[in-house]
Amino acid sequence: MTLLTTTTHTYSTGYGSAGGQREDLSDVIYDLFPEDTWAVTNLDKEKANATYTEWLGQSLAAPTANAQLEGDDASFDALTAPSRFGSYLQISAKTFIVSDSLESVSKAGRSSELARGAMVKMRELKRDIETRIVQNGISTAGGAGTARTTAGMEAWIGDATASAGGASHVVLATTSASATTPPISSGTPGTAITDGTTTGAFTSTNLNYALQGAWADGGDATTILLTAKQKALLDGFTSVATRMVDVSRTQQASITGAANIYVSDFGVHKVILNRYGRDSVVLCLDPSMWAIRFLREFKSRPLARTGDAEKRQIIAEWALVCRNPLASSKVVACA
Repeated sequence: MTLLTTTTHTYSTGYGSAGGQREDLSDVIYDLFPEDTWAVTNLDKEKANATYTEWLGQSLAAPTANAQLEGDDASFDALTAPSRFGSYLQISAKTFIVSDSLESVSKAGRSSELARGAMVKMRELKRDIETRIVQNGISTAGGAGTARTTAGMEAWIGDATASAGGASHVVLATTSASATTPPISSGTPGTAITDGTTTGAFTSTNLNYALQGAWADGGDATTILLTAKQKALLDGFTSVATRMVDVSRTQQASITGAANIYVSDFGVHKVILNRYGRDSVVLCLDPSMWAIRFLREFKSRPLARTGDAEKRQIIAEWALVCRNPLASSKVVACA
């Protein structure tokens, strides 16, 4: 059947052949924001007072037989000074600009473009900070032409002897891996991590060695942070049905990002799926030993006008604090 040439219809581009055809644009913006920022949301928040922030950590001497003679005069051991750790603060920011005309016109899905922009950029900024926290960046002082940076969790968790066959703070996924992370006994992580090129499969043995490494030094690594790739392997561990317990919907509501509980010889551990970590690393964390220290907390502020538009900046100045590096561990060189 042929459409007569004089027929008024809707097919013409724009508004139909009759003109004035209204658009059918939903008044809702369907957001897809992968913003489950476990570290930014859950870690303690503290106040910084300078662009380099410091704190103290104490470790105990190794236990001894400690048998004393009857009636012996006391001798005195040296009191071990606490370790002094620190990190440079990093400035993280997002900016956007909205013309006065756009802010004034009628818009679909929002009444204010400035409000929408602030919401979107705040979420993006939180994701940027989360990524820095859970990855391997080191702490740097910066300079006139270089931004200061704070160290990520990977850089804080080091061991002089990375191992594939025993407990360690740095457990290699395979014996042939050459990945290294220098131990941090004081100061700030300023030496880059070496990943190496050889990788191996993430296994329950690797995970248990890492959990043991943190436990042996007094840590309580209650949180296992890993990406979807390694989570799929963890789900397939031998005897997983007896070692993994599903958390009810009610319980999950109180554990941001949590899906499972892993039970090891060294405690009960929440398994947290994280979008922003590296696939090659599984973190075993004692959350009580981590914090985010702010010199300037998240803030949205207008910038000076230079024309017919509004400028906004979302900014924060912060550092990741590792209260004691010996409380956590990691599995590295995961394929």
